[in-house]
Amino acid sequence: MPDYSDKALGLGTQITRRDLLHDAGLLSLGLGLTSPSYSESTTVAESRLNYPPTRTGLRGSHPGSYEAAHAYARDGVPHKQPDRIEESFDLVVVGGGISGLAAAYYYQRQFGQDQKILILDNHDDFGGHAKRNEFHQGGRMQLAIGGTHNLEYWQFNDTVHRLIEDLGIDIAKLRRQTQFNYGRTGVNGQAIWFDAETFGANRLVSGCSLKGPPSASPLPYLDQFPISEKAKAELRQFYGRKTDVLSDLSDQDRNDYLHNTGYFEFLQSKAGLGEEARALFNNASHGSWGLETSCLSVAEALEDGLPGLNLIGATAIESDWDYPAGFFPDGNASLARLLVQRLIPSIAPGATPDNIAIAAFDYSELDKASHSVRIRLQSTALHVENRENVVYLSYSNGGKNHAIAARHCVMACYHSILPYICPSLSERQKVAQSYQVKYPLLLTNVLIRSRAPFTQLGIDGASCPGRMHASLFLGSGIETGGYEQSLTDPGPVPVTFWGSLAPKEGVTHVKDQLRSSREKMLRLSFEDYEREVRSVLQNLLGATGFRADRDILAITVNRWPHGYSHEYLDLWDEDWPLGEAPHEVARQRFGNITFANADAGASAYTHTAIEQAARAVGEFGKPS
Repeated sequence: MPDYSDKALGLGTQITRRDLLHDAGLLSLGLGLTSPSYSESTTVAESRLNYPPTRTGLRGSHPGSYEAAHAYARDGVPHKQPDRIEESFDLVVVGGGISGLAAAYYYQRQFGQDQKILILDNHDDFGGHAKRNEFHQGGRMQLAIGGTHNLEYWQFNDTVHRLIEDLGIDIAKLRRQTQFNYGRTGVNGQAIWFDAETFGANRLVSGCSLKGPPSASPLPYLDQFPISEKAKAELRQFYGRKTDVLSDLSDQDRNDYLHNTGYFEFLQSKAGLGEEARALFNNASHGSWGLETSCLSVAEALEDGLPGLNLIGATAIESDWDYPAGFFPDGNASLARLLVQRLIPSIAPGATPDNIAIAAFDYSELDKASHSVRIRLQSTALHVENRENVVYLSYSNGGKNHAIAARHCVMACYHSILPYICPSLSERQKVAQSYQVKYPLLLTNVLIRSRAPFTQLGIDGASCPGRMHASLFLGSGIETGGYEQSLTDPGPVPVTFWGSLAPKEGVTHVKDQLRSSREKMLRLSFEDYEREVRSVLQNLLGATGFRADRDILAITVNRWPHGYSHEYLDLWDEDWPLGEAPHEVARQRFGNITFANADAGASAYTHTAIEQAARAVGEFGKPS
């Protein structure tokens, strides 16, 4: 890419992009650690200090949210046990994501509205991965998705349907008010952006995609790709050939091949793609899976929309790539907000699904002793155990450790942390919980002054095979929950960069790759992410007159090192007998402690998180 200086890219400009970090220092002091030194200045307006959705900079697993857990679980730093129990509740929920919020909802339904419930969460906002990014730079409020995207309503079971209906959410209405399609709604449809640093030239190829429906096939556009003639010829043959390379196999052998053969091995041995051509697909599944594409089987890759159906005697059908999900403009953060409003009505009186995206939330209402349900943020659970039919919990908040007791406890945090904070679990259950290594996820939202550069190029987004983020798209066309921003709204408008992070070279096993990506994600500074998105936007849009130093108004980096729940993979996981899979062992009731979260269903979807919350609470009505 052209060698733009940091100044030319605008890294020194005065935009609201730094997050507050004092809580990280408090956590360090509480643990007896040396407080880290940060260069970030605190430029968030005073009026927004207590409203987390407006905070920019490093979000998701933000500074201050994970240091206590890492110190205790990873580094072995002991924590001081509190001397006495300070509060008692009917239910304590560890984890304020959608599963934890749903657990409180189901507990009230099962045991009564007067039950005293406390929800603890280590972040400074509720919702877990359902994170709301709210921008106020450049005019009216702009919303963006910071984590969990949408509602896959066709997969809802009766339990989830009843909750959605009870909250008043009308999926059909959401669908009617949504035109958003991940940047595929521009004049020329999908696009690929090749960057000079990786491919030797900056080149936008509009009208095609490396994965997707037949209408997005890159076959007519391959001459525009800045790759070698050899790689182009291999791709022409791959996309243009119609055959069945598995025709000599029985149905069972065919099925075994598709599920037990790596996609990249298939591309090499059956499709004839060399290393250069295969590399185009390296990050193609970063957003959808949070994994390197090379980790997927042939069956998983084809299901994800990657090419190759034409080589196994199948015909790609255009409608198979439709994704008619239900969207709110802040993703499933609106669902989390509706749950919180149901649990604590005074936080947003009058909020409904028709205005939830623009409703004002008073965070001072979250943790009041007068409420039956309380949500205590910036609180990291340290120790949870059964004691004579009572659950004892200790947690860290504001640099101090506290002790509480509860009749019941739902652990709605991710499973791999559980062996450290529930040390009295059986070894078998701990091993099962540790097995579920989560897939990292990255969503970086950049507010730009105008959508005009995208309109001029005829795109609403593009895949980026050579960059940190696998794709980018304009966040417009979702006009639900009272929010308005049409596909043609001139701006300002958020641009969402979506993907994961590639692991270090030479790391082969999928779990080692995930850990490598996680470490990399936490090690990168805000300036590293900022420099990346500024460089991409400048090189992609620069020909239209776009200037990164002038036209970027705000940046929020949502990094989720522990992102998607572990879903079992064809190439890496066993086919366990019913009841013996790690997630099934991991979620088994332990005295008055039960386990929720999407991890408990081994499926990274919001409806799974809700299902598991209902199951976890339901177990309290059965003998232990």
